[in-house]
Amino acid sequence: MYRAMVRATGSGIPGRVVPNSYFDYLIEDADEWIRSRTGIRERRFAEPDESTSDLATVAARNALQRGGIDPQEIDCIILATSTADMCLPSTACMVQKNIGAKNASAFDMNAVCSGFVYAMETADCFIRSGKYRTVMVIGADTYSKILNFQDKTTCPLFGDGAGAVILGATEEDRGIVSSLIRSDGGGWELIQVPSSGSRKPVTPETIAASENTFFMAGKQVFTFATDIIPRIIDEVTERGGIRPDQLDHIIPHQANVRIIDNIARRTGIPKEKFLLNLDRFGNTAAASVSIALDENLRSGVIKPDQTVLMMGFGGGLCWGGILIRF
Repeated sequence: MYRAMVRATGSGIPGRVVPNSYFDYLIEDADEWIRSRTGIRERRFAEPDESTSDLATVAARNALQRGGIDPQEIDCIILATSTADMCLPSTACMVQKNIGAKNASAFDMNAVCSGFVYAMETADCFIRSGKYRTVMVIGADTYSKILNFQDKTTCPLFGDGAGAVILGATEEDRGIVSSLIRSDGGGWELIQVPSSGSRKPVTPETIAASENTFFMAGKQVFTFATDIIPRIIDEVTERGGIRPDQLDHIIPHQANVRIIDNIARRTGIPKEKFLLNLDRFGNTAAASVSIALDENLRSGVIKPDQTVLMMGFGGGLCWGGILIRF
């Protein structure tokens, strides 16, 4: 039976560094205010003419180069994003053209901040079924394009970026061991861009009311995250036949360090096992887990034979986890 293994990873990070002091116009002593509440020191913003597909293309090319993989080997491209270049066509097809992966099918997936985990499970299913042998999964978002920069509860939280993973079929005892994706549409209103589609098309009136920008009910989302993460850890490890204390590393969605502190206390898992980069990148939505995975593989923090749990949670409400043995 085939299993999906990680062949290569790559990232696409904007060059523009935005420190917390950028928000001094909005918050007195913004650096202290933001760091104490979230753990974020800085984030990256795309340039005005830089899009989600641009960052995703850089991540994809880096993954191909590091893996020594010909773009024509790619059978499928799944791009997780909630900030597509446009409502149609898919951003994945733009990346496909840019990297020359002419033999691939390509499509977008929107599960907001859980998108990368959703896309990884989908790719794993394709590979396990024998349908495809090589699948590129990309998490990419440019939330700086949709933020309300007068809302201090949301705009300092987010940054832009992209991460790519190339999965290949293997019969070895490594790769994706178990996975889980779930959603609860009863909470869809907690995270949204109200005027952005057919439900409430963008008009001068919705723009004036900032309804074309990101909205999040922060307290309710914090409660949701701290409730769901322990359940992800327990369920995915049980499916994988291990105990949570046997995990070498956990890569959570990079939303807020206070969420991770809460989870570490509740589960007894040492905080050192949680691999974090949100202090430098903020919340990069669907890109957050993939960027952290790439960083920690390239730095050697994640080593062969180690077991890593990746988790996503966010709008929808959606959540999920992927257990990988490297």
